[in-house]
Amino acid sequence: MSQGWEARAEQWLSWARTPGHDAYWDYRDAFFELLPAPAGPVLEIGCGEGRVCRDLAARGYRVTALDASPALVAAATERDPAGEYLVGRAEALPFEDSTFALVVAYNSLMDVDDMPRTVSEATRVLHSGGRLCACVTHPLADAGAWDDARFVITDSYLEPAKFSATVERAGLTMTFDGKRFPLESYARALEAAGLLIEAIREPAAPAGARRSGRWTRLPMFLFFRAVKP
Repeated sequence: MSQGWEARAEQWLSWARTPGHDAYWDYRDAFFELLPAPAGPVLEIGCGEGRVCRDLAARGYRVTALDASPALVAAATERDPAGEYLVGRAEALPFEDSTFALVVAYNSLMDVDDMPRTVSEATRVLHSGGRLCACVTHPLADAGAWDDARFVITDSYLEPAKFSATVERAGLTMTFDGKRFPLESYARALEAAGLLIEAIREPAAPAGARRSGRWTRLPMFLFFRAVKP
C-alpha cells in the first residue's frame, strides 16, 4: 500500500480521530447498510488506525484487520487491545483460502500497489458465498474539482492516474494520495476475480452533513458489494 501512510501516520491519527472532522462520519452509516448481517469471520483490508474495525465490532462483526503501516497498526491495537490487527500487504494476504465470510475495504483500494491483485486476493480468502464490500473515492470526483458552483473535469476520467491533494480544515492538514480508477477498472478487477456485483451505490451527502451542498449533486464516494459464487 502507499508508503505515504506510514510517513503520515501522526497526521492521519489527528485527522481521523477528531470526531466529525473527516467525511467518514457522514457516510459510514450508508456504507454499513450495504454489508450483509454478521455471519462469520470478517477481514478488513487497509484498516489504518482502526475506526472501521471498531465500528464493525460494535455492530456485531468478528473482525481481523490488516494494514501495511506498522505505526497505524500499533495505534489501532493501542486503541482496541481486544481487536486483532496485523501488519501485511493487501496483495499477499497472510491467510488460507476460504477463511472469511466478508472482506471489507473502506477507502483502501485506491492506495494499494496493485488493485486487481488485491481484489483477487480478497476473493481467494473468501468462503463460497462470501462477499467483498468496498468504498472508494468516486472516480468522477477525483477526475476534477469544484470551481464555485461548477464541477470541472480537468483530467481524463477514463484513464487510471495517480492523485495527490493536501487538505486544510479547522487547523488540521492532511495529504491524501493514491490512484484513481474509472468504474470500468473496478468492474474488470471484480470480473477477473470471478466475483459478481450485487450492489452499487453513489451516496449523496446526508442532510445536515458539513459537506452537503455541492456533494448532494455529485457523489464523493462509490460503494459496491460483490459475491463469490
